[in-house]
Amino acid sequence: MSLNAVQPRSIPKIILNPQLEISGGRSLSGELHVSGAKNSALVLMATCLLTRDPVRLRNVPPLTDIAAMGEMLTSLGGRVRRQGDCLELSGEAINNSTAPYELVNSLRASFFCIGPLLARMGMAKVPLPGGCQIGTRPVVEHVKGLKALGAQVTIEHGVVTAVVPGRGHRLTGGRIHMDCPSVGATETLMMAAALADGETVIDNAALEPEVLDLAGLLIAMGARIRGAGTPTITIVGVERLHGADYAVIPDRIEAGTFLLAAAITRSQLRVSPVIPEHLGAVITKLEEAGCSIEHDGIGLTIKAEQINAVDLRTQPFPGFPTDLQAPFMSLLATARGTSVITENIFENRLQHVAELQRMGADIRMQGNTAFVEGVARLSGAPVRGTDLRASAAMVLAGLGAEGITTVRGLEFLDRGYANLEGKLNAAGARIQRVSGHGSGAGIAA
Repeated sequence: MSLNAVQPRSIPKIILNPQLEISGGRSLSGELHVSGAKNSALVLMATCLLTRDPVRLRNVPPLTDIAAMGEMLTSLGGRVRRQGDCLELSGEAINNSTAPYELVNSLRASFFCIGPLLARMGMAKVPLPGGCQIGTRPVVEHVKGLKALGAQVTIEHGVVTAVVPGRGHRLTGGRIHMDCPSVGATETLMMAAALADGETVIDNAALEPEVLDLAGLLIAMGARIRGAGTPTITIVGVERLHGADYAVIPDRIEAGTFLLAAAITRSQLRVSPVIPEHLGAVITKLEEAGCSIEHDGIGLTIKAEQINAVDLRTQPFPGFPTDLQAPFMSLLATARGTSVITENIFENRLQHVAELQRMGADIRMQGNTAFVEGVARLSGAPVRGTDLRASAAMVLAGLGAEGITTVRGLEFLDRGYANLEGKLNAAGARIQRVSGHGSGAGIAA
C-alpha cells in the first residue's frame, strides 16, 4: 500500500469543512505523548533518493505533510509503505528527476529532493516551493551551495533546473559559506555532498536538532560526516550509500505546544518523550514566566499556577524557535504584566494577532514586535488559524478561554499535529471536530 493511500488518523474522512469546537477553562492532567518530529521526518524521507537499498524510518507521525512527501517520492519512482508508525522507503526504481509542480507548491519540504536527486541522477528539475504563507523563504542558499559543488543551476518560469556537467555527472566537494544559517539549505547540501567526489565544508551551517538527526541517518547509511550541530559541517563524499533503520527524534515543537497547553490552563502535565536540550530556550522562558519544570530522563513535568509576563525574540536554534512564537503569545495574552514579542525570522508570522484580539487579547503591534498586555481571561470566539503554528495558537487560546472557541483553518493544523484534539481530550480537554456546516453532526471519534 502506498503512503498516499493512507488516511492520517488526525483527519476525519466524513467531515466536510472541519473545525474544532473547544470548551475552555478546563484543567488538564496526566500525560501527553509527543510524536516524531515532522520537520525531521520530511527530510529523512528524502534520503531514500540517495540509495537503491531500502530505508526504514520509525516514529513517523501520520500527518498530511508526510503523506504529501510520500506522493512526491512516488512520483519520482520511489516506493513508500506505512506500517503503524514506520515507513518503508525504497529508491531503487527512481526514474524521474522532475518533481511535479502541484506537490512542491503545496509542500515546501519537497524542495529537499533537489539535493539527493542531483547527487543520484546528475540532474534535477524542481519548482520553487510553496507551503504556509508566513513570509519569503528564498532558495538562494540552496542554489549557491549546489553551484559550489559543481552544478549548473538556472531558474526559469518558477522552476529550478540543476545539472552536473561532465561524463560522470558526479558532484565535486567544495567549500560553502552560507550567508544565513538556513536549515533547509544545510540539509539539502548535506545530502548532495554525501555522494560528491571529495570533501565538502559547510560554514555557518544551521544548528537545529533536525540537522543533527539527518546527519545521524546519513552516517547510518554509510556517509562520512562530522561537525553536525556546530557551525562547520564537513562531509567526505562516498561512492554509494546503503539502507538503514532509523528512529525520528521527538517533535520539539509539539512538545513545546503541550507544555504551553499546561501553562495556559494553569495545569500540571507530563510531556514525553522530550529531549530537553532541543527546548532549552522555551523551557527557560516558561520558567521565567513562573512555571516549574522537572526532567525525569524521558519526559518533562510542568506545573503552572500564576503566569507572569516575559519578553522573547525569535532566533535560529538554540534561540527561541519561531514555530512556538504564536503559541507562546496565546499564553502571554493571559499573563500578569506586559510582554514584548519580536519576530525576527518570518515577516508575516504575526497574522494570529488579529485572531487573538477577537478573543479579547490586548495586543499592540509595531512592525515585527507585539506588545502584549495580559488580561485575566480570554473569551471564546470564532477564529481561524492562518498558518500551521497560528492554528495551534488558536487551539491553546481556546483551552484557556471562557466559553466556546471555534477554530477554522484545520488544513494547516493537520499538517503538523497528529490527532491533536484526541491527545488533549485524553488529558481532560473538551474539543470536538465538527462540520463547518451546521452544528455538531459528524463529530469525529
